[in-house]
Amino acid sequence: MLPLLEPQVPVVPEAVAPCCPPLTERPLTADEAEKTARMFKALGDPVRLRLFSAVASHEGGEACVCDISDVGVSQPTVSHHLKKLKEAGLLTSERRGTWVYYRVEPSVVAAMGQMLGTLG
Repeated sequence: MLPLLEPQVPVVPEAVAPCCPPLTERPLTADEAEKTARMFKALGDPVRLRLFSAVASHEGGEACVCDISDVGVSQPTVSHHLKKLKEAGLLTSERRGTWVYYRVEPSVVAAMGQMLGTLG
């Protein structure tokens, strides 16, 4: 008889793990505030916000860099902004051949929405 395997729990990198409770629940710790500020700072740039929106609204929930790079800046600048969004944990990426496909990190977006949703 073969042994049963325990179900695998997906490992979520720290950069994309939801970090914080709703703002009305309790004050943020210094670490939580740092992580949250990094995410919102990344979205504070208009080009990054447009790129994030282009990925989030793209059919299938992911977009090739070739489909979203028309935001009025050069390709190297687009790559820089996408890197910043990834570093903030807002996007994930996957290389397929010569193209890179980006996907919005749903756990982070849900956490940000939960944080802000209680303010209204």
